[in-house]
Amino acid sequence: MLLSQQEGPVAIIAIHRAEALNTLTHELILRLTEEIRRWGAEKAVRIIVLTGSGDKAFVGGVDVRAMMDLDEDGAERFITDLHRCCLAVRQSEKLVIASINGYALGGGLELVASCDLRIASERARFGMPEVRVGIPSVIEAAILPRLIGLGRAAELVYLGEMIDAQEAWRIGLVNKVVPHEQLKEATRQMAEKALQCGPTAMVLQKKLIAQWMDLSLSDAVEAGIRAFRETYKTKEPKEGMKAFLEKRKPKY
Repeated sequence: MLLSQQEGPVAIIAIHRAEALNTLTHELILRLTEEIRRWGAEKAVRIIVLTGSGDKAFVGGVDVRAMMDLDEDGAERFITDLHRCCLAVRQSEKLVIASINGYALGGGLELVASCDLRIASERARFGMPEVRVGIPSVIEAAILPRLIGLGRAAELVYLGEMIDAQEAWRIGLVNKVVPHEQLKEATRQMAEKALQCGPTAMVLQKKLIAQWMDLSLSDAVEAGIRAFRETYKTKEPKEGMKAFLEKRKPKY
């Protein structure tokens, strides 16, 4: 169900149900949550890349057969566990990059939205089709208005239609779109750029962005001041600025 590997400071998790468009079952959701937390606890890892197996799908949504016969209590447990999986991504101290190789629908798009950076193949397609099977889009779908605006988010969740990769880039849903055959290398390059930044600064920056989504402007500024002070408990600012002046890469 999952394929994981480590390449230096980068952990790559691939959802491995290509024959079923990498759709999520309850068991897979629980395993993915554990895997994200496991790599999040690895000190040698700074970045987690989340992707899908095969050439067709990142995550083609939740397996409809896994939800069809749920009762009210089962439905609540299922969706709560999917939320916890997305929350593991959002709360991880590691930078999480979504490398989107195909369909990202429903719960798959919620996983994408939970990641810190998003890079997509030109073949990728995005959508929130839940209303078409009689359920609302919930949990991390709430991030979408913050990413792309209320109007575009409303269009996705009310109509259940898909958009292509270029449209996703145009509205700010993804950071970059590349030719399909270049996705792995482009993802590697994005991770490499992030690795050139201060490790402590990156951890604090991720926490700040999460706070920016919830706090008032004045409280967010105060949180930023505290984070700025926190970085000076380390040697990273001095090394980063010295490297800048000496026109070399910093040694964090």
